[in-house]
Amino acid sequence: MAKQRREKWSSILLVVFLVIPAVIAVFPLAALTLASLKPSTELMRFGLNIYPQFELWSLNNYAYLFTDGSIYFRWFKNSIIISFFSTILALTFSSMVGYSLAMYRFRGQTIVLFLVLLIMMIPFEILMLPLFRMMIALGAVNTYTGVILPMIVHPLTIFFFRQFALGLPKDLMDAARIDGCTEYGIFFKIMVPLMKPAYGAMGILLALFSWNNFLWPLVVLRTTDMFTLPIGLAGLLSPYGNNYDVLIAGSVLTVLPIIIVFIFAQKYFISSLTAGAVKG
Repeated sequence: MAKQRREKWSSILLVVFLVIPAVIAVFPLAALTLASLKPSTELMRFGLNIYPQFELWSLNNYAYLFTDGSIYFRWFKNSIIISFFSTILALTFSSMVGYSLAMYRFRGQTIVLFLVLLIMMIPFEILMLPLFRMMIALGAVNTYTGVILPMIVHPLTIFFFRQFALGLPKDLMDAARIDGCTEYGIFFKIMVPLMKPAYGAMGILLALFSWNNFLWPLVVLRTTDMFTLPIGLAGLLSPYGNNYDVLIAGSVLTVLPIIIVFIFAQKYFISSLTAGAVKG
């Protein structure tokens, strides 16, 4: 009886321990959502809070985003295009590089790995100037290509896939070679399905990074119609007026794609975190 009581209290304490961080994590999103339904005057008076105040709620802030003169959905479209292609290309090329560093032995392999680790330690701000000069030489300023191209081979992603691929069985490669499978066939038909957890985890992180990326698109993009959501929403705050109500409503809609990506990829994200925790 005493053991059952202890287990019951342990379960209660565990639930409380997990609920408190969850509430803290959800609080900013809840406050942001409620604030998007209120007029800007209330936001200036009371700031962000979670008091319902039903009499003040309206969809006027969201209606403004849907008006014909609003460029918000152009920014939304730009962010989706850039994030989609940046994520897909970074996963493809970075996984191939990481896989090759883990599964093959070739001259200069240690140097390549050292360079990958070195680039991980260099702040991106130091690399911006040479990257920008490169985009000018390629004529890629104020284009999707200029934003996407420097991000398609990500050093952190390469290192992550290398570490994940080190745990894959090399016997499968030998068996596939005996059956006449090419090296590309081994990678795409055998290894890629085994690396689904890694693709899911890094897909979420890369999509989140690309979606929230502010500095590099700000440097490359020039015209308002090419802005991404972080740049466009930041432009709503100026010395001549602050549209906090529209800014918050736009921010709420901006969160939705990342939530959708996480919902669909969370299974692979969790499995990648637990990979190697259980043997046998």
